[in-house]
Amino acid sequence: MTVTPQFGNQNEQFAVERRALYVIQHTDAEYLGLIEDHLEGRSIGFTYMRPHTTGGRLPATVKFTDGVVLLGGGPWGSAGERDLPTLKEEVQLVRDCMLRGAPVLGIGLGAQVLALASGGSVRPAPLRFKMGVARRTRDDALNGYLPEAFPIATYMRDAFQAPPHADVLAVDEDGAAVVFQVADNCFGFAAHPGLKGAMIEDLIMEFDESPDGIGDELAVLRQNQSAIEDALVPIMTGIVQRAGWMGETASGCL
Repeated sequence: MTVTPQFGNQNEQFAVERRALYVIQHTDAEYLGLIEDHLEGRSIGFTYMRPHTTGGRLPATVKFTDGVVLLGGGPWGSAGERDLPTLKEEVQLVRDCMLRGAPVLGIGLGAQVLALASGGSVRPAPLRFKMGVARRTRDDALNGYLPEAFPIATYMRDAFQAPPHADVLAVDEDGAAVVFQVADNCFGFAAHPGLKGAMIEDLIMEFDESPDGIGDELAVLRQNQSAIEDALVPIMTGIVQRAGWMGETASGCL
């Protein structure tokens, strides 16, 4: 017997259909940051999964989620020197998401995982923290919401090579891809678009390895914090639209 739920008002129905995301955290310091407000403001729920902690784990299945966000990894990488301990499992997790059509947002190390899962590659590169400017490569990127130019703060070991079939949506000053898209709803960002300066400070305290020149770059980040916040507004609008997180499909039906 199928029971159709009864709703007293539209708000009750929306609560039932509220989106639910898994957010994979690789360090204590790095979290969604400014992105949290954008998700909460749209009533998009999220649950942090912390496989790096004692007793922490990855999601057992992606069957009942509306998408997965993979965050950066501090000094962890994916090209062999200091690989993320759960790298293999996370690559498979992303593949499972893509097979189900579930959206994926990879940030920093998470973008490397997305590249590996979708047919791209990674190459060794030293741990670095660098401020720069990204420029979009096409006007329709993120449904036209990706800014023409926006500040980026990259804290990452190693580097991804987007798969041949990917769309590169933005490049840095050297022409390297910093935002790419695979499928209709999977996106990789080399830099955290919702980064807060305090997250970098916490990464320094959490690990015994830090990039060279981090003090100078942190000062530049603080000078650009407002610009990062401003750029995130259209970026999140485009991501949410492309991911389908504001649609009518109930959680678990992807």
